Amino acid sequence: MVSYFFENTDFKLKNKIKIRNWLKFVAESEIFTLGDISIIFCSDNYILDINQRFLQHDYFTDIITFDYSEGRRISGDLFISVDSVRENAVEYGTEFSDELHRVIVHGILHLIGYDDHTDEEIKEMRAKENYYLSVFDLM
Repeated sequence: MVSYFFENTDFKLKNKIKIRNWLKFVAESEIFTLGDISIIFCSDNYILDINQRFLQHDYFTDIITFDYSEGRRISGDLFISVDSVRENAVEYGTEFSDELHRVIVHGILHLIGYDDHTDEEIKEMRAKENYYLSVFDLM
């Protein structure tokens, strides 16, 4: 089940059911099942606090993923800074909704097991993100 939460932001999410169905499709396409996923939309300051307290990182980021998956059932918390997503959309010249969906699927792909530390991993992650973004538009 996918649940949505909002912390320190007035952001309102559109297409909740479509996003939930899309994430189920992503998981099943990667031969995983979707467990309990909490997506917490928040401000830059809120995610900075999470980053400092739990990861000992002192910087802003667009997403922090906490993985509670077991076997092939993915579960976790995705903390998403709406402020950073807005800034990224401007920086990359894309629509806010497209960047938001990219960050959401990025977190899901981390739960599935994809990483983005090396150039090769980044390339694979971007390809997966792009593919699943194209699917979202068709759903």
